[in-house]
Parts: sequence; C-alpha cells; structure tokens
Amino acid sequence: MLLYALTILVSAFLLFQVQPIIAKIILPWFGGSAAVWTVCLLFFQLALLAGYSYAHALIRYCKPRAQMLIHASLLVLSLLALPIYPGAQWKPAPLADPTWGIVSLLAAKIGIPYFLLSTTGPLMQAWYARNFKGAIPYRLYALSNAGSMFALLSYPFLFEPVFTTHRQAAMWTIAYGVFIAICAATAIRAGRATVFELDAETGGEAAKPTAAHYWMWLALPAIASVLLLAITNHLSQNVAAIPFLWVLPLSIYLLTFILCFDGGWYWRYPYLRLLAVALGCMAYSIGADMLGNIQIWVLVPLFSMGLFVACMVCHGELTRMKPHPRYLTQFYLMISAGGALGGLLVGLAAPRLLKSFYELPLGMVACAVLVLIVLKQDPEAEWFKRWTQPGPLVAVAITAALAVFIGLQIYHSAEGARLIVRNFYGGLKVKDSGPATDPTATRSLTHGTINHGEQFLFPEKRDLATTYYGSATGIGIAILDKQKTGAIRVGVIGLGTGTIASYGRWGDYYRYYEINPLVPWIATTQFTFVNDCRAKGAKLDIAMGDARLSLESELARQGPENFDVLAVDAFSSDSIPVHLLTTEAMQLYFHHLKPDGILAVHISNRYLDLAPVLLGESKALGKTARLVDNDDDDTLDVFGATWVLLVAPPTQFDGEVIKASEPLASKRTVRLWTDDYSNLFRIVKWR
Repeated sequence: MLLYALTILVSAFLLFQVQPIIAKIILPWFGGSAAVWTVCLLFFQLALLAGYSYAHALIRYCKPRAQMLIHASLLVLSLLALPIYPGAQWKPAPLADPTWGIVSLLAAKIGIPYFLLSTTGPLMQAWYARNFKGAIPYRLYALSNAGSMFALLSYPFLFEPVFTTHRQAAMWTIAYGVFIAICAATAIRAGRATVFELDAETGGEAAKPTAAHYWMWLALPAIASVLLLAITNHLSQNVAAIPFLWVLPLSIYLLTFILCFDGGWYWRYPYLRLLAVALGCMAYSIGADMLGNIQIWVLVPLFSMGLFVACMVCHGELTRMKPHPRYLTQFYLMISAGGALGGLLVGLAAPRLLKSFYELPLGMVACAVLVLIVLKQDPEAEWFKRWTQPGPLVAVAITAALAVFIGLQIYHSAEGARLIVRNFYGGLKVKDSGPATDPTATRSLTHGTINHGEQFLFPEKRDLATTYYGSATGIGIAILDKQKTGAIRVGVIGLGTGTIASYGRWGDYYRYYEINPLVPWIATTQFTFVNDCRAKGAKLDIAMGDARLSLESELARQGPENFDVLAVDAFSSDSIPVHLLTTEAMQLYFHHLKPDGILAVHISNRYLDLAPVLLGESKALGKTARLVDNDDDDTLDVFGATWVLLVAPPTQFDGEVIKASEPLASKRTVRLWTDDYSNLFRIVKWR
C-alpha cells in the first residue's frame, strides 16, 4: 500500500501546488483581475473531469497490462510539455477575450501534466482495490485531499514568501519528473499484480446505483463548487486577488473532503443546524447596507466558516451515498463532473447571465433547497417525510425565509440604479442620489463595493473634481502645481468616471489607460468629465488594454510619452493589480515621465497598507516620495484619500506640495516587490 499512497500523495501535492503558481504568473497579464483565479479554477475542474473520465474508461475497457502500458507512455510523453513557465508570446492582445486567453494558455502550458496528475487518484485507488483482496480505497481519496490541502496551505506561507515565481516553476518541474518515475513504477507494479474480483468480498453482485444516486453525485459537489468559487470571488473582489485568499477557501473545500471520506466526521443533524446558522450569517453579511462596514478580520473568518459548514453538509451527504468499489470510478467521475458544472456556472454562465455578483446568494439558496431534496429522498430520514411534524416544517420555513431575504437584498441593491453591468473585470453600478435640480445630488459609479467616482448633477457644479481627486488631494496638488508652467501632459492608469479630466485646460493632453471595455462607455454616456474636457479644447485619448502592456508597447514603438504627471489609480473594487506596483512598473512609469515629472500613486485602501511597498521601491530606485493625506470635504463631495507623490532627484518638491505633504514613512518593512516576487499577505490590515 505504501507505493500507492506515496504516488497519490505526490500527485495531489503537485496537482494543487501548480494552481497558485501558474495563476500568480499570469495574473498581471490579465489586469490583476480577481476573475483570473475563477477562470483558472474552471480550467482545473474541467481538466480534473477529463482526467477522471480517462481513468474510468481505462479501468473499464482496458486489461491491466494495457492500462499500465498506456498510462506509462503518456507519463513519458508529458515531459515534452515542460517547462511550465509561459513565454511572453502568451500575453493577451488589447480587447482580447481574457477567459479564452487564460484557458488557451493553461491548456498549452500545463494541460497535459495537469491532466495526468488528475488521473492518479482514481487510477491508483482502482488498482489498489483490484490488486488487494478486500481493500477499501476510500481512505486513499482522503489521503489525496490531504496532500492537496498541504500543497495549498504551504504555498502562501512557505513558497510564496521565499521563492520567486521563476524558481517556483522550476522546482515544480523537477518534482514532476520525480513523480513520473514513482507513478511509472506503480503502474508497472499494478500491471503485474494478481487481479481479484471486486464482488468476491460480498459474495454476490454489488448493488447498482440508481438514477437518483447519479443525480445526487452530480448536484451535491456542484453546489459545493459554486459556493467555493463564489466565496473566493467575493473575497478576492473586495479584499485582494492574492494567493492566500485563493488557497484558503480551496483548502477548506478539500478539508471537508478529507473529513467526510475518512469516515466518522460528519454528523448529519448537528451540521444541518449549523448550516442554517451559516447561511443566515452569510446572507446578512452580503446585504447592501452591511457589506462595506465589515472588517477583514470578520469578513474572511465568517465566509470561511460558512463555506466549511456548507461543504461539510454537501460532501457528508455525498459520502452517505458512496457506492461499492466496483462503481468507484463512476462515483469519482460524477463528483468531478459536479465540480466542473459548478465552475461553468460561476466562471462562464454567471458573468454572461447575471448583471451583478448574484451567484453567491443564489448558490446559498440552492444549497438549502438541495438539502431538503436529499432529506426527502433518504429512506433513513423517516422523520422528514411526515410534513405535519415540526422538523420538516421548520426546515422548509427556514429555506423559504432565506430565499425571501436574499431576494429582497438583490432587489434593494438594484433599486434606483440607472445602470448595472458586469463582465470579466467586475460588476459596475451607476446610481443617482437625487434629482438634477438638487445642488447636492450626485451620480456615482460603484465597482463591487467601492465608490469609483461621483459627479454633481447640478449643471454649475458638474465640472468640479470630486471624491478622491479634489484640489486638496495628492493628484489635484500635483496637476495644479505643474499647470503653473503652461500646458501639460497627463497620463492616468484607470479611467473610472474620468474625474481627473476636469483639470484639463486648453492645450493640455490627457491619456487614460483602461482595461475594462465597459468603463469608457460608462464614462462617456453616464458622466460628462471626459466629454467636457474635450469641449474645452484639451486633447484626450483612451488606450484600451492592460496599462503595463500598453506602456511597454508605446515605449518600444514610439518612445516615452513625456508626461508631466502620471497617476496610478487602477483599483478593482478594493482589490489592487499587483503588477502595477512592482519595481519594474515604477521604472516603466519614470521612463514615460519628463525628468521633472510627478508620479502620483493612489493607495487609499480598507484592507491593504501599500505605503511600505512604495517606500521600499522609492529607496531602491532613488526617488523622493511624499505622502498626501487629505480630509473629507462634504461641501465639495471630496473623500479623504491617500496619495504618494514621487519624483526623480535632483528634482525636488516645493511650494504647495511641501505644505500639503509629509515624507513617506512606514513602520512595516517588506521585501522589494518585483515582477517575479510580491506578497500581499504581508501588508494586509487585519484591523
């Protein structure tokens, strides 16, 4: 058994270790969007389904020796796919479909190795059950999930803080070579071993699963998968797209598999009561009035515990229906199909069918309804079939109350909105606070849970710079300081409502860099900052695509843009694209600035302390950095904001900039961020 266990353990570790590695590598190429991980998970689930299908077909239709020869040959051929680090040719073109780009890249670079790793679990268990009379393979499945969970938990704590992404990919490649040797040895051992009939231990034919079993084997993991991806997306959108918030939910998901398949850890009725509490707490927390006020130390544990309880129920009920080992590969095939179905619903269907991130609340309702169906069909749950008894009535009433509560939340979140749209890069909502005749009324753009700009509706006030961009903010001070010298060139990474364009004067040049194709349409049809800037005679361009890729292309094609001011303000909800804050990014920005130009970086954030990152980079690059932290001004609709202004010596700040700023400082010390290394976990504001 040791050889089988070792093979499964190594394959599971590599299978899940490669997920955050490759996702972190390609994250910058697709704008640092939280959806990158969602699409990656979708690919991984589909590849897992393909691997389980292959394992099922190999076991069912091939003789033991043929199974060994086929699988060993594929393992050797998979070496041709190495190394896994993708080249620059895989960087997406502007406005290209990011979902298809990610799937194509993953299929080309890790598709074959990942596919073969995914086959290991069901194959080894089937061979083990076939070659050892009376063997029960389900604990090997728990071992597989334990190896997977260790791989995930070790990444943000052991691998990411120490090794660069190039080194991580190289280490994984070497380990994959070791796995091939171990797996090939196990395949040869299995092909030569004595074969036992799986029905011999029962003394007759194994009970054949019914159609209801197959449906439950599909539905239960599908709902667990929906909740996994939806909660991961929720945390990544509203905190940060970081490996820690990728692997934490996935580790919890795998832990429930371990506890349920190892036996004895799922007790139906205590967990059903906990499920009611967990769904209620999560439903309340995602309410429109509550979400923006939850601290990270409450938000992350709350949804983590909610995911744990929901997955324990789904996977616990699944284990109650596990079949005889003869149908083991079919059982695992349906589990993987359910996981892939959940991935398709969240990764592909939801962004195209839902106007906002409604898959999480809808998934919670679906979970409650599915539990009712499971109890109704379970012959052991006699108490649930008597509808006049308190138990079933309470369960149905709680489910109905949850559905009504979530329905009202969705209704109120959309109530009064002028526009609600969604795509790969997130959900956007435009809403007015009052009529245009009210001097205080504003129109706001919300991305996720964060305000990304407002404009006064009153005609005389609509050209005022508001929110994070008022004249007392860092970007306002920088632009006004440079305008003293005449017409200026301004670059802005992140369009939003286009508020910075309100500073435009005759002869100025403004160039925005925006990755989300919905944003320019919203900025020009729902707001007037961009349109009014052009009307005043200032020239304004919008470059579509990732800002890093666009700036790199412009530098190679036509030379520097020679900006007087370059603003970096590219948040996605409250999440930041890390690749826009690395040392290489800062070097690129200064290539596009004039010798005395100002780089303005917006670092206001509820959950991340970005000051130590910029402090380290300013020192490494020999730049002078000042911190501008302004107060709220309700009369002008200006928010308190934190900006960091950087210039290249011998240029120094003077005048208004010095009066309004202070030297950048931080009590934290972090390792220098580069394109090959970053660690957002170290700068999280836990309180």
